[in-house]
Amino acid sequence: MMNYKNLLVFAVATLSLSAQARDDKMMFDVKAPLKVATDAQKIDGSVKFYFGDSKHPKASKDLGFIKTNKKTNAFGKSDQEACDWVFQSAIIALHNAAKKKGANAVINIESNYRNIPVKNDTQYQCGAGTFVAGVALKGTMVTL
Repeated sequence: MMNYKNLLVFAVATLSLSAQARDDKMMFDVKAPLKVATDAQKIDGSVKFYFGDSKHPKASKDLGFIKTNKKTNAFGKSDQEACDWVFQSAIIALHNAAKKKGANAVINIESNYRNIPVKNDTQYQCGAGTFVAGVALKGTMVTL
């Protein structure tokens, strides 16, 4: 006769291993989550964001490099929903740090998930798993 306690332990262990193994890297557009963060007044427009090699006015002052690495609960959410949510957290962190330093822009923003830079002018990279989604960004705070 099968021991149900052992079967339950095996099932939970198998499910947790397969859940932990998922770490899909995907790209999503920056526009919609930026608009949501702006509309919700989480960012106020006083700091401009320039992704990848996007053209921007000449910087008059370099105020330093910034990195952020944010995670969010992804359980029960679509990958895009979780990724857009955590992207907003990363942008809010960039915004707040830039304002604190007196910067009015963050330029050359790159995704930096698992410390692997990905440069894109219109998209960010997100790592999505069954339970957690993560976005890491890096850039340069400047005065334009």
